Amino acid sequence: MTHLKPDSLSADLMQSGTVTDNTQMNADDGQMRLSLAEMEKQLLRFKCIAANINEFFWSLSYENNTEEIYYSDSIKKITQYTSVEIKELPGGGQALIHSEDTFKIRKVLTEFENNVSQNSLELVYRIVNKKNETVWVKESIAVERNSSGKVTRYDGVVTDVTDIKKKEMAHSEAEEKLRGLNEAKDRFISIISHDLRAPFTSILGFSEILQNETTLTESERAEYLNYIYESSQNQLRMVNYLLDWARLQSGKIKIEPQRLKSRTIVDNCISALTGNAIRKNIQISSRVPEDMFIYADENLITQAITNLLSNAIKFTEVNKSIEVIANRFKKGFYEFIFKDEGIGISEENKRKIFQFDQKFTSDGTRGEKGSGLGLTLVKEIIEKHGGDIWFYSELNHGSEFHFIIPEANNVVLLVEDDIASMNLLKHVIRKVLPGFEITTASNGYEAMSMIPDKIPTLVITDHNMPLMNGIQLIESIRKREESNRVQIIVVAALLTEEQQHKYSQLGVEHILPKPLEVKEFSRMLLEIIN
Repeated sequence: MTHLKPDSLSADLMQSGTVTDNTQMNADDGQMRLSLAEMEKQLLRFKCIAANINEFFWSLSYENNTEEIYYSDSIKKITQYTSVEIKELPGGGQALIHSEDTFKIRKVLTEFENNVSQNSLELVYRIVNKKNETVWVKESIAVERNSSGKVTRYDGVVTDVTDIKKKEMAHSEAEEKLRGLNEAKDRFISIISHDLRAPFTSILGFSEILQNETTLTESERAEYLNYIYESSQNQLRMVNYLLDWARLQSGKIKIEPQRLKSRTIVDNCISALTGNAIRKNIQISSRVPEDMFIYADENLITQAITNLLSNAIKFTEVNKSIEVIANRFKKGFYEFIFKDEGIGISEENKRKIFQFDQKFTSDGTRGEKGSGLGLTLVKEIIEKHGGDIWFYSELNHGSEFHFIIPEANNVVLLVEDDIASMNLLKHVIRKVLPGFEITTASNGYEAMSMIPDKIPTLVITDHNMPLMNGIQLIESIRKREESNRVQIIVVAALLTEEQQHKYSQLGVEHILPKPLEVKEFSRMLLEIIN
């Protein structure tokens, strides 16, 4: 086949045009491929962001009477549901709204849809996720409307704001609590200001009469002096209670708990108030177990028990009785009960008990006065020990005040590097103190590592030990517990006068020589523990 050959110019033009067209096409194709790759890259980046942020996107549109809804995959992070599961729920996403918020949210949405001038909305509410956990969310919604104002499309972003909301609520609660405390403080100051001034009317008035009236009889003078004395005593008691309460509140009174025998504390308090009880012929009985030991500050717990007993005597009629009972409440705590046959407390006044801003006081059955702060102080003391206090009372049928206090640890820490000596000591301790836990250490460093976990009732240590001798160990213990309350027995073969003096300075009163005398050791254990 013969083909016509174009002239050279035409051929060059044709060849040139063909190259230009092909180059342009290749460039356009490359540009398209580059754009698609960039779009895929951007899409992948968007998916990564959407998957890792603590929010999800959704969209709802109406086209040709068809509803089309989309949820981003990150919805599972907040709701624990997949987008498919959400779509299958009756009511869709709205089914997750917390029952307490459902009505409010639906009402707001309805008003929003009907307000043609509004195209955006922000909501904060609760949802319940698939694990039945409550989640706080913030939802931002934007809509498109047709010419008649009807919504044709929704776009929304839902963010998990649970942590922020919890902090807001905690802040609000703290602020409300502080506001309440501030108001209570103002009421308390108002009450105290009145009560601090009131007795001086009587004190100054009778003092003036005693100074200026020369015709008073001896019985009148004695009566007026008695008024002044009683008012002064009551005023001093109130000031002392107020100061103690304030120091406990501020932490200026340092609580130094130790192992205390409950019966001894109660018996001492009863003895101190025997005169008050005898004057009203009131019988005080005590049922406190012999082997019940509490972990408390001796001065403070004595003050609390004395106040409760004093109140019981004050509000009990002549020839009646008061009973003090103590027993185990639960593991780690003992309960004390103060039961009287007194006049009881009315329903109106019950709410005032223990409230420092509603000082409540009334005269006793023989006109005894009170400060109104005693029970407030008792509550503060018990709570500072990690305990609790409550009461039961019926008007004209007496009262029962209960409090719980931590029990003392029954722990012996035995520090001995000789196995035979340790076994002997353990045998005697188990026999003499059967209810005690024995922890052992082979040297001082090991012993010190045990102190922070459980303060022992008693430490028994050999003097001659590797790494750390008995003096060094006890110096470390005293620095740790500061109050010198832990009882210590030192076992030593031979001590110099200087070493004995050092032990005495560290509060060690019991030193046993080696070889150990079992009877003496047993006697010493009982003396220390009881």
